[in-house]
Amino acid sequence: MAIQRLHTNQRMSQIVIHQNTVYLAGQVAADDDLVKGAAEQTRSTLTEIEKLLAEAGTDKTKILSVTIYLKDIDADFEAMNGVWDQWLPTGTAPARATVEAKLCEPEILVEMSVVAAL
Repeated sequence: MAIQRLHTNQRMSQIVIHQNTVYLAGQVAADDDLVKGAAEQTRSTLTEIEKLLAEAGTDKTKILSVTIYLKDIDADFEAMNGVWDQWLPTGTAPARATVEAKLCEPEILVEMSVVAAL
């Protein structure tokens, strides 16, 4: 079975496709949105996820699971969920975990890792 890797560097691939499954690396908001709050970063992150899913040949209705990392779960959980709930079509909720984590850069409030079906 062939493994397809897109947007690859020495450290990671943004998209990995194997059989009928798409794996996205952890996604964060676009650089311009990192100065904004959790809701705006969530919106930007979801836009990035949609672009990558489309490039892989799938979409948000086929997300199987998502892990959401928040810098401060107490401060940002509600804001992130407000955007998430509006973005996700009814009846397509994936398996999900949301955890608090020290993220790679101090201005990043939200990161998401996604697994989807083709």
